[in-house]
Amino acid sequence: MALTREQERAYIKGWAETGRLLEEIKWRELAELDDARAFEATRDLLNMGRLTPMPESRRVWSGLVELQDLLHRRK
Repeated sequence: MALTREQERAYIKGWAETGRLLEEIKWRELAELDDARAFEATRDLLNMGRLTPMPESRRVWSGLVELQDLLHRRK
């Protein structure tokens, strides 16, 4: 179903407003964040990465050295 030009504009305007509201919520929640909750959230994020299954090959090689080599060559 194709949208009319007016419907497209309304759709985009709605998403822009949603983005603005989400930004307000984010900054309000950050301003209200206490140290205990910040520590808990940080711990949860770190544990999420630690608990994510990783193939054995990634435990011994990440490709970082090769990436750094590629980036260094461009200079």
